[in-house]
Amino acid sequence: MAVRQGCKFYAQVLLDPNRYALLEQAAAAKNMKVTALIRQMVYERLEQDLPASDYKAAEAADGALWAEAVRRRVQGRQRSKEVV
Repeated sequence: MAVRQGCKFYAQVLLDPNRYALLEQAAAAKNMKVTALIRQMVYERLEQDLPASDYKAAEAADGALWAEAVRRRVQGRQRSKEVV
């Protein structure tokens, strides 16, 4: 079961050691963290497997959530500067 982590979800996946080693090699070749590569692979596969309209709608909604989170962060910083 996935756990909510802010606006994202945290899902734990158990991988076999030899295939994980392949992930490590692929991530190193792309100068990425393994988790970032896994996320990229999952998103690419979802984009392939789902209707384009569904994936694009989800991508746009996630982008809006991210923009809102950034906006709130900026507002929080501005408020903390006003208090000082």
